[in-house]
Amino acid sequence: MKQKQHTPPIGGGGRLLSLDVLRGITVAGMLLVNNPGSWGSLYAPLAHAEWTGLTPTDLVFPFFVFVMGVSMCFSLSRLDYKPSRQTILKIVKRAVILFLIGWAVGWFSHLMYGLKAGKPFAEAVNHIDTMRILGVFQRLALCYLFGSLIVITVKHKWLPWLTAAILVGYALLLGLGQGYDFSLENIIARVDGAVLGEQHMYHESAFGQKIAFDPEGILSTIPCIAHVLIGFMTGKMLLRVKDNNERLRQLLLWGFVMMLTAWLLSYGIPVGKKMWSSTFVLATAGLAMSVLGLLTWIIDINGRDRWCRPLQAFGMNPLAIYTLGTVLAILFNTIILGHNADGDPITIHNAIHHFYLGWLPKKAASALFAITFVAINYLPAWLLQRKKIYIKI
Repeated sequence: MKQKQHTPPIGGGGRLLSLDVLRGITVAGMLLVNNPGSWGSLYAPLAHAEWTGLTPTDLVFPFFVFVMGVSMCFSLSRLDYKPSRQTILKIVKRAVILFLIGWAVGWFSHLMYGLKAGKPFAEAVNHIDTMRILGVFQRLALCYLFGSLIVITVKHKWLPWLTAAILVGYALLLGLGQGYDFSLENIIARVDGAVLGEQHMYHESAFGQKIAFDPEGILSTIPCIAHVLIGFMTGKMLLRVKDNNERLRQLLLWGFVMMLTAWLLSYGIPVGKKMWSSTFVLATAGLAMSVLGLLTWIIDINGRDRWCRPLQAFGMNPLAIYTLGTVLAILFNTIILGHNADGDPITIHNAIHHFYLGWLPKKAASALFAITFVAINYLPAWLLQRKKIYIKI
């Protein structure tokens, strides 16, 4: 019996349900892995790889970057990928807003944690000298900016070659500059330290030591742009191919090719999120394509979409919900409800986590807190979906 095809409208004002669901999985995943009850009590899949390697947690951010590339293809198709003054201004404006959101969230975090520590407001509010310059939002801003400018100025037939050149060049750069070593001699740490300054960088921990190493730094943003371009080319395929079965074949084929290539090259080029290695790009982009293929089969080919409505809600307003979740996490960790017998402050986070610890093992309590936090963020996502409100930047 021939299966019923559900070919969704994409491009223009249409939405692709399987893409919304994949986007929702990544947003929910980012909220889940970023907000455990305790960082010292994690199930292995909910922790990042210490340095090299790949865990499910390491997939959520690159999946989001990949989906951003696909979505970028759909949105720019309305403008025919032409580098007009209006298009360029729109791209720059969106990138600047994303960058400023990242700075605002970082500043708010410093302010609230400073107040929690008992610092005077005037001292807590003024921390420009130590504020981290880059971060998740800033990386998204830079990747969107340069990725968009590339696809409206470079002929699309050259994009596969440009993407390959970026990945090969970056792999050589890290190979020659100790880029796969966790040390201050790592070229990523040296470049970021020279440009940003150590006081404005994230300090990464691994192998029992902590150094100024930013996983969202300047140099490692370069291969992330290639990640966006792979997503963009996937979006072009989805626009070009109308048959869902052929879309499924293309997604699974190229996903397998990239994962196999990453595995073969990993013997010389380690897979690592923190340096965003070239094999990490290939492995995670290939996995993202495969998951999108699976969702295409389940949702678009078989029409089974009732199960994914909560995930769709997260995917309809991804940046708004992720921003809200980040702010809520700060508030949960800094609003003091009282003090315990030892005089230590009890925050919203502590109260919920300690409640779970009363009847669950440590790792289970930590994971249940993270699930609870995702559920709390689902409420505004569901409300926005129900009201058909789409918050765009």
